[in-house]
Amino acid sequence: MGERGAIRTKVQKLGGFMSGMVMPNIGAFIAWGILTALFIPTGFFPNEKLSALVGPTLTYLLPLLIAYTAGYNMYERRGAIAGCLATVGVIIGANTTMLIGGMIMGPLGAWCVKKFDNLIKGKVKPGLEMLIDNFSMGIIGVILLVFGFLGVEPLISGLSNIFASGVDFLMNNNLLPLTSIFIAPGQALFLNNAINHGILTPLAIEQASEMGKSILFLLEANTGNWAGLILAFTVFGKGIAKKSAPTAAVIQIIGGIGEISVPYALMKPLTILGPILGGITGIFWLQLFDGGAVAAVSPGSIIALVLMSPKGKLLVNVSAYVAAAIVSFLVVSFILKRDKTVEEAAETVDIAGTDHQSQAAERGTEAAGSYSKRKIRKVAFCCDAGMGSSAMGASMLKTQLTKAGVYVDVEHASVHRIPKDIDVVITNTNLVDAARKAVSEDVPILALNEFLNGEEHKAIVKKIKDMME
Repeated sequence: MGERGAIRTKVQKLGGFMSGMVMPNIGAFIAWGILTALFIPTGFFPNEKLSALVGPTLTYLLPLLIAYTAGYNMYERRGAIAGCLATVGVIIGANTTMLIGGMIMGPLGAWCVKKFDNLIKGKVKPGLEMLIDNFSMGIIGVILLVFGFLGVEPLISGLSNIFASGVDFLMNNNLLPLTSIFIAPGQALFLNNAINHGILTPLAIEQASEMGKSILFLLEANTGNWAGLILAFTVFGKGIAKKSAPTAAVIQIIGGIGEISVPYALMKPLTILGPILGGITGIFWLQLFDGGAVAAVSPGSIIALVLMSPKGKLLVNVSAYVAAAIVSFLVVSFILKRDKTVEEAAETVDIAGTDHQSQAAERGTEAAGSYSKRKIRKVAFCCDAGMGSSAMGASMLKTQLTKAGVYVDVEHASVHRIPKDIDVVITNTNLVDAARKAVSEDVPILALNEFLNGEEHKAIVKKIKDMME
């Protein structure tokens, strides 16, 4: 692995760890957003009694859910409990929402308990295990509570204020649209969940708790810029790219699965200018007309955007999506029309349908090396977050395997948290390094260029059949 690859893998791992705290709890964040949109004084159905639920849910439930999830990811049940205990201290000691506190103290609490357990492993006399487990958790929990309350809370509050001040500076100086210069390339590197849920969502929720909405929810999740890119390939692409783009456009716009658009940008890197400029346009539009959402828009589909739009802002949000799509479409179309190598490139990219494509997909499965015969009972289809594209890909692959007479369990998972009982891992070529760090060396990793490409799935099925005893 080269130096650039190693850095990319570390960034992806950090991003996956951060988003892994928030993504499993998106339903709770959306529930809070709906509650806010309906019952606060500026909501659709103002209700003083029901609006009393908004504050405690934000102050206590959401940070503790983040802490529990983060702790569990690190050290399962004991880690989750320790993470919650550590987070309660910073929640009680703070005057602001401690979502960031949960993201810091959850892993810290789990780490402390894990280190203690490793220290005494093999030294506890039989019959005393439960006593030691419970009392060690109690003692460490008290220490974490006090430490969080007295020592960590001021630091986290200061960190939160710095982030908030940075956002305020960008907004007050009309610089927020320029964040697309970093967000769009980050999306192309599969860091979209880390950017959205690891960084923007905690800040957005605090802003929404005060104003009833936040534009920060839509910096990354307004995916009109990527819809514009895929529509440009639908109209002006050539060869295989043009044939596959309409289906990808439907998945992108309706399903909000952003990973479906990334390969089109990667096949012609210059086209990333479309999502960048489209993103700038969309954010500028939202800022100009005071747009925003009440909760996280996840996945980034037009349907989720509509559902999370607050009272009076539906037209603004949808028009921002359309504006971003139009600008991105025009920029990418211009690039595609002037690029004389588009047709040749399209025939060599792993999109769908030709013999050449099938050969390319077959080569893609060899990205992590050849493997001997083995028993295969469980297959993991992995993307960065383990939800959107991997869930769809797992379903498609399961269908292909069944048609081929191969009956194995196919699960979807985050590439950073692959279950230990998995026999084969399938992921995108850009995530192979991250997957290798998450599983043992003897577990085969089969790579594909597109998560939802039928021809590549067929090549994966053939490879799995070849490996089976």
